[in-house]
Amino acid sequence: MTNKKQRWIGSLILGLLFCVSGYSQDAEKPKVDHSYKPLTLKLSEDGNKYVRLLIWHQFWATLNQNNPGTLDVNGNEINTTTDLALRRSRFLAYAQISPRFLVLTHWGINNQSFINGATAPNGPNATTSPSNQGKKPSVFIHDAWTEYQVVKDKLYLGAGLHYWNGVSRFTSHSTLNFMATDAPIFNWYNIETTDQFARQFGFYAKGQLGRLDYRFHLNKPFVNGPVASKTNTTANAINVASETWAPGGYVNWMFFDKESNKLPFYVGSYIGAKKVFNLGAGFYSQAEATASRSIVGQDTTVNRHNQLCLGVDAYLDMPIKGGKGGAAHAYLVYYNYDFGPGYLRNIGILNEHLSVDAAKPDRSWAGGGNAQPTIGTGSIIYGQFGYALPKNNDGTQWMPYATVTNKNFDRLPEGSFQYGVGLNYFITGHNAKLTLEYQTRPVYQLNGGNIERNGSKGQFILQTQIFL
Repeated sequence: MTNKKQRWIGSLILGLLFCVSGYSQDAEKPKVDHSYKPLTLKLSEDGNKYVRLLIWHQFWATLNQNNPGTLDVNGNEINTTTDLALRRSRFLAYAQISPRFLVLTHWGINNQSFINGATAPNGPNATTSPSNQGKKPSVFIHDAWTEYQVVKDKLYLGAGLHYWNGVSRFTSHSTLNFMATDAPIFNWYNIETTDQFARQFGFYAKGQLGRLDYRFHLNKPFVNGPVASKTNTTANAINVASETWAPGGYVNWMFFDKESNKLPFYVGSYIGAKKVFNLGAGFYSQAEATASRSIVGQDTTVNRHNQLCLGVDAYLDMPIKGGKGGAAHAYLVYYNYDFGPGYLRNIGILNEHLSVDAAKPDRSWAGGGNAQPTIGTGSIIYGQFGYALPKNNDGTQWMPYATVTNKNFDRLPEGSFQYGVGLNYFITGHNAKLTLEYQTRPVYQLNGGNIERNGSKGQFILQTQIFL
């Protein structure tokens, strides 16, 4: 063998050895740990005393098919709107420095977009220009309460601005682990009227008696609306000033795994981490919460109405074949709301264009953008169903889902059916995920002074979420 061939073979062997060595070194490199570790500051050696911190952001990129007659910021009719907005930016901290008591604080902002989310400035330089409505939203307190253990596991008492709500599971829904992009909103029956973003001041009691989980409260709702005697409302009830207290509560029976009730936030989907099947029921009431005015001849009478909200629901979330077959999720709830005759609220989440062309005959009765009849006297049936596919090799997971809603409000001539379809991509569970959803909503229009149903509109939402 010639020296040239020997050198060539030697070089080839060395090269192969180098490649194998390099591959071996790469193979021996530790994998990057993408698992979630709670942000906890231990205050004792055994970890029983601690401070827990949570931070999360949810961004929405939206493409909305606007309601008929919607106007843009320049006063021109606009059929579709696109945006990137901050749905939620929150910080939560709670401390357990003794088994006897707990303190919690939760603050942040919601619903900031290019056009809304901030409070208009006051004083001589105040302006209603749209250019000033999106910047620098006010951070506010969501929760602030203290809690005392009376009987371990069975009874805890607390007070403050709290989220231990009645009526349904979704009325105390966590915003960290929705199965869909968001809650349906009507689960928070007082949202931004007599509550502060689903919270009220009050006392609460909670605990678990075997498989029975319970929470009850006595709240002092925020004053919202005019003095009843001075209101110009017609036969349709509206919120008016009231100083009455509001009792409420929710109980549910846990057939399989027990859920933690350390905090009030019910999990949306466990993605197969637990086997849960619960049946629940709840209520909320406030005396003289609304008022209407009846006119008979020359006499006008102000009628006060009590608010009563009832709910029954069923929740299922469980792994299939020990998790190797994925996980199933289902939730069904029935609401019966009574706020007084004709009470109805139109709401649009991250609604960029509220105004409509008043001169347009087929304009939207609910308002511009994505506003729709959301909360009112009547009944609502809501369901959501999803299936988490088995995890991929890299730990990611897909979850297609669907939601359905049937609303029957007394104020409207006919009920409405709407749906949503979506897909979750869990990068690291709910801690890092992407969600794409298409959802529909009913459209109502005025015809000769009468409210009539006129088809549906739709909206695409792409949500990014990370929480630690």
